[in-house]
Amino acid sequence: MIDFRRMAVFATVVEQGSLSAAGRRLGMSTSAVSQHLRALEQAYGVTLLHRSTRKLALTDAGSRFARHCQAMLAAAGAAHEQLALAHDAPGGQLRLAAPVGFARHVAPALAPLLAAHPGLKLHLSVADEMIDLIDARIDLAVRAGRLADSNWVAQRLCALEWVLCAAPAYLARAGAPLSPAALATHDWLAVTQHEDEIDLRLTGPDGSSQPLQLAPRITSNNHLALLQLCLAGLGLALMVRADVDDELRAGRLVALLPGWRLPDLPVWAVTPQRDAQPAKVRHAIEALRAHFRRVPGARD
Repeated sequence: MIDFRRMAVFATVVEQGSLSAAGRRLGMSTSAVSQHLRALEQAYGVTLLHRSTRKLALTDAGSRFARHCQAMLAAAGAAHEQLALAHDAPGGQLRLAAPVGFARHVAPALAPLLAAHPGLKLHLSVADEMIDLIDARIDLAVRAGRLADSNWVAQRLCALEWVLCAAPAYLARAGAPLSPAALATHDWLAVTQHEDEIDLRLTGPDGSSQPLQLAPRITSNNHLALLQLCLAGLGLALMVRADVDDELRAGRLVALLPGWRLPDLPVWAVTPQRDAQPAKVRHAIEALRAHFRRVPGARD
């Protein structure tokens, strides 16, 4: 096996002009430097340096060998600089996964980062299904709600406020619920995968808690589809305020039971590795966190 360390010691000796100076540069004793050189010469059966008490002189073989060792040392330094650059400045391709309902936040969150770093590329994978980050080669995923136990690393981005809402057309037809107990008499739209019922726990203005178990009329695994169905006047729905703030302000939806609250929805940045996050991932997480601080109904 090629002994790159001893080659680096030899190149440093030639660069510094003495064994003692090379030792100081490398953090080694002069005798340790001498031992490395002696082992290198013995391994190849050549003399690389003529040593005297006053100076060093390269042999012909040592001169030719030194050029390649110095080139190797320069290449190693360039490689180190590239790693340092990758640690400090985002570059390469960022593979990001997000649920359909959160994909709309990716562009405003990451657009400034992409504009500031032309060497950064983005591949956005949008799906509501949970995917294996390693199998899909995902660098960063946005996830919401309670996370299943895994070896992945989750950092909290924010918590989003839920809003109970309905379209004016539905309320004109079915009436507005005036208490949590009245919710059971209404048509419900719910984001769910397999459950036939949904469990809610509302907290009132006085801190009292009201648990509810409701049977939805319409279910979907997609928040945006539920939003369209709610706007069409088909029932009540729980929506993230960030997704319906424009509709609430425009009167296309009405917020119900404003004095009652549900637990906030936590949003996470999930990565497949724990240590040494590349710059592209670290900068993207900070950009997402900064974006979510500005959306309606978001809390740290």
